[in-house]
Amino acid sequence: MLNLNYEEKAKQEALRWSKSLDKRSSIIQRSSKQVQSRINEKIPDRVHGVVTDSVRAMIEAALTTSEYIRPVKVHPDWSFEERERQVRELVKTYKKTASVEGAGTGFGGFWLGVADFPLLLSIKMKFLFDAAQVYGWNVHSYEERVYLLHVFMLAFSSDKARGEVKRKVLEWNDLEMKEKNVDWKALQIEYRDTLDLVKLLQLLPGFGAIVGYVANGRLLEQLGETTIQTSRLRLL
Repeated sequence: MLNLNYEEKAKQEALRWSKSLDKRSSIIQRSSKQVQSRINEKIPDRVHGVVTDSVRAMIEAALTTSEYIRPVKVHPDWSFEERERQVRELVKTYKKTASVEGAGTGFGGFWLGVADFPLLLSIKMKFLFDAAQVYGWNVHSYEERVYLLHVFMLAFSSDKARGEVKRKVLEWNDLEMKEKNVDWKALQIEYRDTLDLVKLLQLLPGFGAIVGYVANGRLLEQLGETTIQTSRLRLL
């Protein structure tokens, strides 16, 4: 039996993860998607407006400001394994933050629950930029910021869009700049439509606190896993 080192094991795990993205969502997930689409049609336009404006503001902030960049302790002599240990600690920290925030806004009822969308987006993006620094990406580079937005898109893409986003992420270094541009309208539609059905229950007073706690934590974990696996595929 082969005695693989950490990086070899990580690469094999990332390749398995990459192949898993090609599988179609389960029947339950597709059914939930259909129900969610019907519910989306009944949600007030004001709510859809909050999501749309939040995603647009998130993209603008990610590309043109330092809003999501904070000092992160990184040692240049860290091994790849140590960097991943640090990233997993970030996942734990940000998951807790997202869960607590989701519980707080979920407890407040419909409109406070709506306020969770921009708050959760900010938490996710701050995690993404922190993790990128630990892996060694230059988050001050415009091109790297666009790459991070594609990682975000990959984490929350539907079956229909996932293949093309995955291709861009995995072939990033070989793409022309015009291919790397982010379609913010497509991103906001994908993000809105792939939020789990359970996430909508967060808008229910009282009950929403429990849902918000669980859903936000799971969504942060989803972004964390995507960040780790895409970084492995790019670095290894």
